[in-house]
Amino acid sequence: MLGLRKKQNMPAPNESLPGRAQALPLHNQHFVLGTPLKPPYPTNCSLALFGLGCFWGAERKFWQAEGVYSTAVGYAGGYTPNPTYEEVCSGQTGHNEVVRVVFEDARVTFEQLVWLFLESHNPTQGMRQGNDVGTQYRSGIYVQDAAQRAIAAECVTQYQSALRAAGYGDITTEIIDAPEFYFAEDYHQQYLAKNPGGYCGLGGTGVRCG
Repeated sequence: MLGLRKKQNMPAPNESLPGRAQALPLHNQHFVLGTPLKPPYPTNCSLALFGLGCFWGAERKFWQAEGVYSTAVGYAGGYTPNPTYEEVCSGQTGHNEVVRVVFEDARVTFEQLVWLFLESHNPTQGMRQGNDVGTQYRSGIYVQDAAQRAIAAECVTQYQSALRAAGYGDITTEIIDAPEFYFAEDYHQQYLAKNPGGYCGLGGTGVRCG
């Protein structure tokens, strides 16, 4: 139990793993959409960044959404530069498993993506999501600007009321400025398209708002 408790606590910067200066190798094409994973992106697109548990199932939710140009999974919110999956899972990097969403502004709004995020997982569980336990499974919205921050905060406030009426506790989603994003290893990208029978730990509360 001691190890489990420690894994649910963020490490201090001086306790984190050193990482590496070089980015992990990446095949720069979306396996499903055929679009680039890396920038530059089209000028009619914006970015969103979410953490909602295991990024395999989380990414699929977003690449299936109308108006999404590209998605990629990676690590953000910690201290270790260019971490590996094994390092993130150790709980010694501080990173979260996240999905970067590139979306077309004319076809889908950031608010719609926030609602997809909220309703696709249980945002009340702290440093876990279902049976997946650890700091890398925390709920987070990593905003690009003040407008995204205001939209995210308003959606969370509305969803908190709906969850409370349904008997759930307080939302633990962190809303912070988008930190540096590190692409995860190639085999994680669009994992459930490459492995249709693969593990998906994503599960929502069943509560809808609006």
